[in-house]
Amino acid sequence: MSVPAPAASDTVSATAAEPASEGGHDGSGPGGRFLVDVEAMRDELIALRRDVHQYPEIGLDLPRTQEAVLRALAGLPLEVGTGTGLSSVTAVLRGGRPGPAVLLRGDMDALPVTELSGLDYASRIDGAMHACGHDLHVAMLVGAARLLSAARDELPGSVVFMFQPGEEGPGGAEPMIAEGLLEAAGVPLVGAYCLHVLSGWLPHGQFTTRRGTMLAAADTLHVTVHGAGGHGSAPQFARDPIPAACEMVLALQTFVTRSIDVFDPAVVTVGTFHAGTVENVIPARAQFSATLRSFSPQTRERLRTGVQDVVNHIAAAHGLTADAVYVPGYPVTVNDGGEADFAAATAAQLFGAERFAWMEHPEAGAEDMSYVLERVPGAYLNLGACPPELDPLTAPLNHAPEARYDDALVPDGAALLAELAWRRLHRG
Repeated sequence: MSVPAPAASDTVSATAAEPASEGGHDGSGPGGRFLVDVEAMRDELIALRRDVHQYPEIGLDLPRTQEAVLRALAGLPLEVGTGTGLSSVTAVLRGGRPGPAVLLRGDMDALPVTELSGLDYASRIDGAMHACGHDLHVAMLVGAARLLSAARDELPGSVVFMFQPGEEGPGGAEPMIAEGLLEAAGVPLVGAYCLHVLSGWLPHGQFTTRRGTMLAAADTLHVTVHGAGGHGSAPQFARDPIPAACEMVLALQTFVTRSIDVFDPAVVTVGTFHAGTVENVIPARAQFSATLRSFSPQTRERLRTGVQDVVNHIAAAHGLTADAVYVPGYPVTVNDGGEADFAAATAAQLFGAERFAWMEHPEAGAEDMSYVLERVPGAYLNLGACPPELDPLTAPLNHAPEARYDDALVPDGAALLAELAWRRLHRG
């Protein structure tokens, strides 16, 4: 996930969308089932987070992080498997009574960023940093596994714990699904949940989510404009690709504002542009790349076809040719409305209504949790983890080399994930 959440709106009632079974052993009463138990493991979970933070790994191959997770899960009554094509961990907890299954996800990978946080447990790996808070996610999911394992005998169903590499790219969710993640419990998954920390924007300790579209789809457009090189003093004898490429960049913005529904928006940002070597030579080609963000499958398809048409038609108008290569990325992340209501009510009941607020708008970042939520109804939530001494509106945001997170919130995240699984299974 690459950008902060938009401003959150009104808080949710702690009584909204409550689980079907209220009170007693199901944990639906105020405070929930796990808040007391998680305090006993607070120091251990924070120590795990800080260990993972100091040794960040990037992409799909995270051997040290995978080993840290396996050590943290050792001794629990889990069926643990590791990926064959990536450093994933899938652990299944089978409850003491039969029932369906739920999935809880935590991503594990870091970013190619040199850390400038100044923390005494900062990254020890040059050029790598947990700048997006996935180290907190690892510790939260381990905590949820321990909490639910201790309550196994009372659990009516199974929980699948998804420790995923590669969320920042090239994408670990799809290969985990291909390797059998969604069938790991051997029974249908009725819910899937994950929690993402934000280093700024949200108030400290506030949970947010929304019904429907939660995050954008993120695709890429790579364009090469082919011309004919020549001398800068005689452009009439060349086919200059640079003006055409510049026109394409501007026309793509006009395409968005004049062809895409303002209430189902899209964002096109050209992030690279390369052409030429010296000032008096017309190059034979110009290249640029853009990120394409959209918030519905319909607009995503309109964007895919439209941007390629814009590029090709402008090239033809200049007597040039162009290669417009569209590379699909993560799809739109969509929360199930009922599961979002359930997650909101659970957070409010656990921590108080003041610690939950509905998001007004989706995020323009993208997530490969989208692949899970395409197949299983569930909810993706955010948690404001800006250190309390900083102003969340000015604090460095996710992916910044100065980004910092308050790991005192790790137990809260672990308790919420465990509570979501617990209540969803008791609901049946």
